[in-house]
Amino acid sequence: MREATYYVAVSLDGYIADPTGNWSAFPMEGDHMQALMTEFTDTIPGHVQRLVGIEADRSRFDTVLMGWRTYTPALDDGIDSPYPHLRQVVASSQERTLPDEIEQTTDPLGTLRALKAEDGGSGIYVAGGGALASAVEPELDRLILKVNPITLGDGIPLFAPRSGPAVAWTRLQSRPFESGVVLNEYVRAA
Repeated sequence: MREATYYVAVSLDGYIADPTGNWSAFPMEGDHMQALMTEFTDTIPGHVQRLVGIEADRSRFDTVLMGWRTYTPALDDGIDSPYPHLRQVVASSQERTLPDEIEQTTDPLGTLRALKAEDGGSGIYVAGGGALASAVEPELDRLILKVNPITLGDGIPLFAPRSGPAVAWTRLQSRPFESGVVLNEYVRAA
């Protein structure tokens, strides 16, 4: 069974972006960037990899599941395929016209279950946003949160409000950096 990981940057007050979807307030310089660029290369969009001279090896993730609002900033910048090194699946509540290399789903939970059941491959990167994270939360195995030393006050929450019972997570590690960023990793509690 493949593992699904929600890997995302978050503010101290629990937002992954401001109300417009902008995340540029998160620090993009500092000692945390070296760890992110070497350990999480698979999560770096292809155009950024080319700019900084790195190449993803698909050792951590070979598939990305992202919500429509996570995908659209790339489209707005003229990038049809933000993660060309990964199998890309976009969740949307309505049918959309997408490039051939992008799969679409209107059932993100069912799709994530099916992806996890596939043989072989490495993990599944759940890229966000908060509504998608809440929709697929029953199938998430791991959370990797890049907690940034800022507060946004309002915005897109880490998880959108949902009904259902509380879910317990076990912290595996917490890695603080001089930049103030803390990388927290959790697995679903047994």
